[in-house]
Formats: sequence, structure tokens, C-alpha cells
Amino acid sequence: MLLAGLGGVAGLGGVGALTGGPARAARARSEDGCGPDPGPPPPAAPVRPDPFTLGVASGDPAHDGFVIWTRLAPCPDAEDGRGGMPYRAVPVFWEVAADGRFRDVVRSGMYLARPEWAHSVHVELHGLRPGRDYWYRFKALGHISPVGRACTAPHPGTYGPPLVMAFASCAHYEHGLFTAYRRLAEDEPDLVVHLGDYIYENAATRKCTAVRRHDGPEAVDLAGYRLRHALYKRDPDLQAAHAAAPWLVVWDDHEVDNNWAGDMPEERSPTPPEEFPLRRAAAFRAYYEHMPLRRSSLPRGPYMPVHRRVHWGRLAVFHVLDTRQYRHDQCCGDGWRHCPESADPARSILGPEQERWLLRGLAAGLARWDLIAQQVFFAQRDADAGPLKLTSQDAWDGYAACRDRITRGWVRAGVRNPVVLTGDVHTHWAAELKADYDDPGSPSVGVELVTTSISSGGDGRDIDPSADPFLAINPHLRYHDARRGYVRTRLTPETLTADFVAVPYVSRPGAPAEVRARFVVEDRVPALHCVHRKPPARGAFRSGEDLIRWTIEEETRP
Repeated sequence: MLLAGLGGVAGLGGVGALTGGPARAARARSEDGCGPDPGPPPPAAPVRPDPFTLGVASGDPAHDGFVIWTRLAPCPDAEDGRGGMPYRAVPVFWEVAADGRFRDVVRSGMYLARPEWAHSVHVELHGLRPGRDYWYRFKALGHISPVGRACTAPHPGTYGPPLVMAFASCAHYEHGLFTAYRRLAEDEPDLVVHLGDYIYENAATRKCTAVRRHDGPEAVDLAGYRLRHALYKRDPDLQAAHAAAPWLVVWDDHEVDNNWAGDMPEERSPTPPEEFPLRRAAAFRAYYEHMPLRRSSLPRGPYMPVHRRVHWGRLAVFHVLDTRQYRHDQCCGDGWRHCPESADPARSILGPEQERWLLRGLAAGLARWDLIAQQVFFAQRDADAGPLKLTSQDAWDGYAACRDRITRGWVRAGVRNPVVLTGDVHTHWAAELKADYDDPGSPSVGVELVTTSISSGGDGRDIDPSADPFLAINPHLRYHDARRGYVRTRLTPETLTADFVAVPYVSRPGAPAEVRARFVVEDRVPALHCVHRKPPARGAFRSGEDLIRWTIEEETRP
């Protein structure tokens, strides 16, 4: 039934322009001009509202195709969550062209957008040429959508040109403007990886410091999640970033409930545990409806497979992980704790099946760079200079044995260049990964790049590395900054270059972007070489204790 509800793609011989509007009205006059007045012209037909208010997107590129997405929603804030659409299927015509003016249309067809799936459209393209740019658009109800750019990955047997990839996470609507999305779009990357917290489920804040406000209460049902996604999707900066390049998306916690874990909601959640599967099902369905995902990620009730592998020729393979759906509950009451229970070998943040899937993929040697795209901090981060470990139980530190299994697995397999991509913590970090974090002489076995937030946390602050206790306590941590932005990378067979891009403010529009730091990782050398770092502004934090307290508060507030 779910598959039938999605509709299908029927190839048509061509897609003609959908034209409409009132017919011209002409006054009839006699030849001598003295005939009777024919009266006023008939009223014009009402103008149909634009159904493409949520923009367009593409995703999950392969060497021969990708997914293109839109959703029909002429009234996206309709309280029932249906976007102002009637409860009937609507044909949506689509075109893919080799040029931005659509003079060379290479594919076209019709997709039946169904009300069961909020009139969302997911067209999976195949048979395109590898390593090429394409443009796409949709036509429905007398309107034409904005144009989006997508691209195919290189041929599986080639490296292709350098891959420019940006990754981002954590865009809280109330905390600031999405200027960083606009700056990301202006970079014109080949690929965007979004690591979660695409929306925030929270109720509208009562604080006067909010830059803008959510609509209504906390999202807990299907209509609520649809409305929240629609609110975010209407943002013009986010729409620009989607139209600029294909995305790989995966959720973290706020797409459902803050710090949810498996079958367990957050401790302070309004949803009791016995009802949480229903909430998960609603959140997953709305997530699929609003993301450029393939049919292989179709949700089935409270379950949705989002961990997957995406290949970029011989240059890179993305192992996209789900660290929420299969994890054990956080131990020691969650938060930052000294928690010996976190070392329990039975605990997993991935679940046994996904652990095996990841290790098999890493051992396969599929590409020059193995990029592990996931949500929460991977390296150890200790906030206590003494003998006790004070770490985040929501991150991999709360599942230390699982982290050890994954790390030792890629070391045994001889993985050439393991790189972990991380979001969640609202700050930029760079880390060298260790086989044993308690041994100062332990060799580095990989690197981790952590993006700050798009807007979550507000304008942010500078961090002076000379006074940063995290860097002093954890020498494998090489960089830390608390402005908003994203990470831009450039991959070649020889190097990975990571630019930590930030904007100085998100509380008002027009912020410029700047590279705050740049690190280079060389092929077969799991180390971070800093080639640029901007000096911090004065007075960033009063003390190291102030920074630790601020970091913990920033990461643990709902």
C-alpha cells in the first residue's frame, strides 16, 4: 500500500508547457460604431496560487542519475498539514535538461503526486551520463517550479575531477537566519551533506530574544511535522542551497524529539514511551515527504532505513549512518557525566546489524577516501582535567566500546583514508582519531571534521585556542570555534582540504562568510595539517571554566 501510495513515473513523449489563465474578452462593435454597448467583459478566472512554495531539491546522486524532489503546497501553513491541496492525486510533469535554459531536454515524464504522501514528488532518474551537470524543473496546476541544478557522480572506474563537498547541520529557525545556507549555495558545491537537525520540533519560544518564531506547539503528530518542515522549506536561503546542488541527508534527533534513542523519547518529552512509536512514524513519514530520498528509504510505520552508501567514482564513498534509530538509551541519565557504564561492550550507538554493515563497507576498499557521514561527536572529548572522564553521553563517548569496535575494525582492514564527518554540537572542531585515547603515544588512525551549526545557538562566539581547556585536556583535538557556518571540502586522490567557513552573525541579514581555518589531510597520512587559522577576537570567554560551562549548556539544552 505504501508503494502504491507513492505513485509512479510514467515516461511521456514530451512535456509541453502548461498554459492557462483567462481568455481574452473583446467588445463587439458595429462597423459604424453606434451599436449597443455589449456591457462589461466577463470576470477573469481566479489566479491559481503557486503550488511550488517549498522549492525544489535533488539528492542521492549516482553515476547515472539522482533523485529530484518537490512538494505541491499552495497554502503551506494550512493547519491540517496538507498544504492547501485537495484530497486527490495530481499529475506533476518534470523535465531534466543538459542546460539551464532547457533547450536540451534529456528526460521528461509525469509523476502522480498523491495526497497520502502530502503531494510530494520523488522522481528517480537513471540512464544519465556520469560526471555531468543537469538542471530540472516541475510543472503542475498551471505553474512552473524554480529550476534546480543536480549532477551525476563520476564513472565508477574513474576518479573524476576534484570533488567540492560542503556539509552542514543544526538550523534552528528561531535562533537565527539561514545566511550560511545562502553562502554555501554561492560556493556552488558538487554535493551537500546534511548531518541532521534540519528542523527543530520545539514549541514556539516565549523569549523575546528569538530572531523569528516557530508556528504553534511542539510537533508530535503528522500535521505538526508537516507544518514544521513546510515552515523551514519556505526559507529562501535554504531553498537556494537545495537548488544549487544535490544533497545527501540524514536525520539526527530534532527531526523527531530531542535526544531520542531507539524506542525511547527524551526524558522530558510530552510523548510517553508507549506512544513514541506513533510519533516516530509521523516524524519519519513527514521527513520522507520533504527530502530528496530514494524509494529504498521509504518509511514503514516507525521504521525507516536511512543508512546507506553513496559512491563518488573511485575517489570517495560516503557511509551514511543512523545513530538514532538503533542505539541503546543514553546511560547515566544523559548529558555530560562521569559514567563507567559507557564502556559496557553490550552498548551500541548503531545496533549490531548496522555495525556489521559499516565494517563490511569499510573493509571493501571501495574508494580512495572513506567518508563516514554521521551525527554526533566521534572522538573522545573529556571536560575534566583530573583523573575522571566527564564526557557527553549522547555522543560516541557514551558508547565507547562501539567506537572501539569500529575504529579497530578499520585499522585491521587497512582502510586507506577514514574520515568522520560530524554535526550536532553547534561548534567547529577538528580531531585526530586514536586507537587508544588514554595513551598519549597512541598513533592517529583517522581524522574527524565537525561542522558548526547553520543558526542554532545564535551568533556564537570566538574561542582563543591558547585558553581552550578542551584542547589542553584532549591533545588530539586540533581546532575549536563557536561561530555559525559550515565546512567546505575539496577532495583529490592526493589530498582532502577542509575549510571551516563561518559567518559573524545570524541575528540580522547579510552576513559575509570567511574561512576561519583550513586543514589539509594527505593520502595515507591520518593527520591534520593546519595551513590557515584566523586569530580570535579579544574577550571571547572570560575563562576556561566559562568555556566548558557554555559548551555543556549549549549541547544539552533542548
